[in-house]
Amino acid sequence: MAGRAQIRTNNSALIAMIADEDTITGFLLAGVGNVDLRRKTNYLIVDSKTTVKAIEDAFKEFTTKEDIAIVLISQYVANMIRFLVDSYNKPIPAILEIPSKDHPYDPAHDSILSRVKNLFSAESVASGRR
Repeated sequence: MAGRAQIRTNNSALIAMIADEDTITGFLLAGVGNVDLRRKTNYLIVDSKTTVKAIEDAFKEFTTKEDIAIVLISQYVANMIRFLVDSYNKPIPAILEIPSKDHPYDPAHDSILSRVKNLFSAESVASGRR
């Protein structure tokens, strides 16, 4: 269909991850990890030594790669680069904020959830329902 973002069908689409070591390890054990021919991985492990610049660079890289369909990012990491996450508006790759072991999920900070709430509140106002 014209105007819709398409995932290439000749290769499988990947899930990229930006999170703490425990979260990344869990997803790697589930088979989500990938290393390409240039030895680039589809994940970034964030720890106390990881700079905000490195997180920003990984986010920009993952959101521009054609073979990535979903970017999973721990919510506390997304809060470090909130301006980038909130300004991202493409459907593919989808950005999903997830909780981590040490940082519980807070729906008030989830950019996708806030967009959905705004969409439904705008629809209810337009249709005259509350």
